[in-house]
Amino acid sequence: MEIRGVYYELSGKPGVHRQNHREIPSVLGLDHMRELMKRLGNPQDDLKYVHIAGTNGKGSVIAFLYSVLSGAGYRIGRYVSPTLYSYRGRMEVSGSRISREDFAAYITQVSDVIAAMTKDGYPHPTAFEIETAVAFLFFKKENCDLVLLEVGMGGNLDATNIIKNTLLAVLVSISMDHMSFLGNTLAQIAEKKAGIIKDGCRVVTARQKPEAMQVIERISREHGAKCTIADASEAEMLKESCLGQTIRYRGEEYEIPLAGVYQKENAVVALNALKVLDELGFSTAAEQKKEGLRTVNWNGRFTVICKKPLFVVDGAHNPAAADMMAASIEHYFKGKRIIYIMGVFADKDYRSVIQKTAHFADRILTIQTPDNIRALPAGELAKTVSEYNPNVQAMDTIKDAVEEAFSLAGEQDVIIAFGSLSFIGEMTDIVENLVESKKVIT
Repeated sequence: MEIRGVYYELSGKPGVHRQNHREIPSVLGLDHMRELMKRLGNPQDDLKYVHIAGTNGKGSVIAFLYSVLSGAGYRIGRYVSPTLYSYRGRMEVSGSRISREDFAAYITQVSDVIAAMTKDGYPHPTAFEIETAVAFLFFKKENCDLVLLEVGMGGNLDATNIIKNTLLAVLVSISMDHMSFLGNTLAQIAEKKAGIIKDGCRVVTARQKPEAMQVIERISREHGAKCTIADASEAEMLKESCLGQTIRYRGEEYEIPLAGVYQKENAVVALNALKVLDELGFSTAAEQKKEGLRTVNWNGRFTVICKKPLFVVDGAHNPAAADMMAASIEHYFKGKRIIYIMGVFADKDYRSVIQKTAHFADRILTIQTPDNIRALPAGELAKTVSEYNPNVQAMDTIKDAVEEAFSLAGEQDVIIAFGSLSFIGEMTDIVENLVESKKVIT
């Protein structure tokens, strides 16, 4: 099915959404999104939301909340992007992603409305606006008690920000990213991300750098929104490895099956959000919170997909995420021989990512992320990497890179694939096939 150059394939495989080299230009502002939703009957107005913005950690915080609240019996909608294994996984209700049939029906409904809009002189909605509209239709039909809604980019002008019934606005760690759209200072970026705060809603924020914290507190005051600061320094690390960690927070112990030094902060943000939701009528017992965190599933964030050799995939795609990945490497793999597989988008600050991470690697294999016009060619990436680490090689395909990494790695070495979440689903499939064929040991 095609809508002005946006292809939707319903196979459920990675890479199902492509723009086929014909991007629809974004139009700043929410007026056209409001027009689209008005013509669809404004389904978003019949739902309640936890709205999540920030630079790094949105998906992890949503994963924690989704696991706890769904486990407690609430009918929870989840809207996230990107996803690793299925495009339809962006829209889920209590563990079940949108069906192929429902997705096709909603896309047809939205397509008919878009045809009428463009005939009336309105610009064509962007791909993200289209899928956000589909998500709202889906969540209304599924009678969700609460929707966990991830901002696509920024906050104030993001397509998700047409919602009215925000019970809780959550702000995860804010850092420099998408500067060409959001601003060149942390305060400017925070201003846009804090644009999800609505009059009278509640706010939970990670403890931010002072210039961002001041903006969030000011905007919260302006909207009469009580702001809670989730301070990860109050949590104690009890046990940790590259397979997970156990923390103590406010007298309770929580097992988390997610690695990465940053997951402690994300868990603390989620626990503070759950405390606020308790006060707003979405209560969960202490044991439900513990069980939800213990069983959370969120792949692609410093995730081990093979053990001999250790193979880790991580979505480090911007400078802040690269800092976090570097801290995790220092923490878990100091003294280990490390091989990278790296693929990035050309519009990201990939040079900073390279600067922060290249020195850890013995060898670096570069790839071009498939089926995306934003992808930086492997050769160009290798050329930039060579300025920081000469042991780099451009690979033709993801499969070639995985096989070469395994041929280079001994059982005690570590392979880390990172730079973009867009190729991790395909890479995981390739590794699993190698494991099944007994070429490597999981």
